[in-house]
Amino acid sequence: MRILNNTLVKILTRNNIATEETLKPLMEEAERSSRPLQDIVLDSKLVSETDLTKLFAQYADIPYIEVDPRNIPSEVLNRIPERIARQYNAVVFQIDEDGTMHLAMDDPDDVLATNFIEKEIGSNTKIYIAPHSNILQCLENYRGDVNQELNEVIDVQREDDGSDQKVSEADVAEDSPIAQTVNLLLEYAIRSQASDIHIEPRENFVQVRYRIDGVLKEVNQLPRNVLNALVSRIKILSNLKIDERRVPQDGRFKIKVAGKQYALRVSTLPITDGEKVVMRILDESNQAITLQQLGYWGRSLAIINNAIAEPNGMILVTGPTGSGKSTSLFSVLSMLNTPEVNISTIEDPVEYKIPGVNQTQTNAKAGMTFASGLRALLRQDPNIIMVGEIRDGETANLGVQAALTGHLVFSTLPTNNAATCLPRLLDMGIEPFLIASTVKAVVGQRLVRRLCMNCREQYVPTPDEINEIVSLFNLRPDQTFAHIHDLELQAIEQKVGGDTPAGTDETTIRTLWRAHPGGCDECG
Repeated sequence: MRILNNTLVKILTRNNIATEETLKPLMEEAERSSRPLQDIVLDSKLVSETDLTKLFAQYADIPYIEVDPRNIPSEVLNRIPERIARQYNAVVFQIDEDGTMHLAMDDPDDVLATNFIEKEIGSNTKIYIAPHSNILQCLENYRGDVNQELNEVIDVQREDDGSDQKVSEADVAEDSPIAQTVNLLLEYAIRSQASDIHIEPRENFVQVRYRIDGVLKEVNQLPRNVLNALVSRIKILSNLKIDERRVPQDGRFKIKVAGKQYALRVSTLPITDGEKVVMRILDESNQAITLQQLGYWGRSLAIINNAIAEPNGMILVTGPTGSGKSTSLFSVLSMLNTPEVNISTIEDPVEYKIPGVNQTQTNAKAGMTFASGLRALLRQDPNIIMVGEIRDGETANLGVQAALTGHLVFSTLPTNNAATCLPRLLDMGIEPFLIASTVKAVVGQRLVRRLCMNCREQYVPTPDEINEIVSLFNLRPDQTFAHIHDLELQAIEQKVGGDTPAGTDETTIRTLWRAHPGGCDECG
C-alpha cells in the first residue's frame, strides 16, 4: 500500500491522529531523506501499519480484512502462482460455492496489478485490502509446507544408523522416503528461485545448498546414511548408471511443479567423501523474460534494440559462467520469433525450448560440433542463427561469414567483459576489417544480487564509498554527480527498482540502500 502524501495528511488529521503542526517535522524529514512520508510516519510509531491500513480502507471505501494464513487451503492459495503472488503482494484466501474468489492485496489501487491478476484467475473476484505484513505471512504458505514435509522425511532417516548403506530397490522406489526427499528438495529449490542444487557428501553428513541470486546458501544437512540412496534416486531419474561411482556422469530429467515444467541438468562427480551431485534448474515454460525484466534499461537497452533490428551482422554476449548469457539470448530470440523469419540454433545443451525455433544440440561423439552444426544451419535457409558459444577459430570464422552473407548471428564468447571480446576474435584469426563490418554489438553482463524490497535499509554513504562509486563510473570531475543523478532519474522514470525515491542530486550521493543483516521472513 502506497498512500500519497496529501491523502495521508487528510487521513491522519481527519481521524485526530495528528495535526498539520505535528506532521510538519515528519514532512521535513521525508523531504530531507527523500523517503515517502508514509514510511516516516510508520517509523515514528505515530500510527501502526494495521491501523493505517484500516483508515485508508475507510477513506478509499475498500473492504478491509486480516487473513489467518492457517485457514487458507493449499488448493485455494495456488490459484495464483507464487511468482505472481509475491510480485503483486496478493493472495486468494477463499473461494465461494458460486466460484467467487476472495483476493487480499496490500495495494488494491494498483490497477495494473488487479487487471493482471484477474486475467490469471478470472474477473469473478472480490478484492480486499490487508496489511502488508499480513500478506507476507500468507505468502509464506507457498514454501512452508515443503520445509515441514522435508524435515519429517529426514527425521525418519536420522533414526537409522549414520553409516553408508547399500541401496536396495525399496530405497529408491517411487513411494520411498528417499524419493519424497528428492521431490521435496527439487520443489523447494524451484519455489526459492534457485538456479542450481548442490548435494555434497561431507564426513558426517550430506550438505544441501542452493544457488540463489548467484550465491550458494545452505538449506539443510541430511544424515550421512542417505547419500547412496539419494544419489541413486537422482541417477534413476536421469537415466544414469547406478553402479558407476568412479567417473563423472551427465544426465537430464524433467519435473512439473505448480503447473510449470522444468528440466534439470544433472552432473555427478566422485570426490573424497563420496559422489557429489549438481543439478541445474531450467524453466521450460514458454513465457519469455523480457530484456527489461532482466535488468536492461536506458542506453544499454536502446543499443541492443537497435542492433537486433539490423537485417544482418553479429551480436555477441560475454560474461562469466552463470551470468545469464543464455537467458539474455533466449529473450532476444523470443522477441524476434515471428512467422516471417526462420530462426535456427546450435546449442550445448538446449537449455530453453522456444516454440517455432529450430533448435539443435551438439553431439561430440557423433561429430556434431558447433562448427559442423553451423555449416549445416547455413544450408537450412535461416534468417537468424544462434550459436551457443564461439570456442575456436573455425566457429568464429563461420559466424563472421554468415553475418557477411545476410544472416543475423547471435552467440556468446568466453571472455569476462565486452572490452576483451574483440581482442579475443583477433586471437582466433578474424581479420580486423571483418570484425568492423560484422559485429553490431557486444554485450557484457553480470549477475547482480537483488535487495529484498521488504527489509532493505537506507543509509548515508561514507566519503570512501562515494569516491569508490565515482571511480567506477570513470567520470570527469565536472560531470560526476550530475551524470549519476541523471542516470538515477532515468531509472526512476523507467520504474527500475520499483518506487525507490531518488538518493542523489547534482552535488552528491545522499543515500544508498543495503541489505538488512539476517534478512526477513520474506527473503530468509
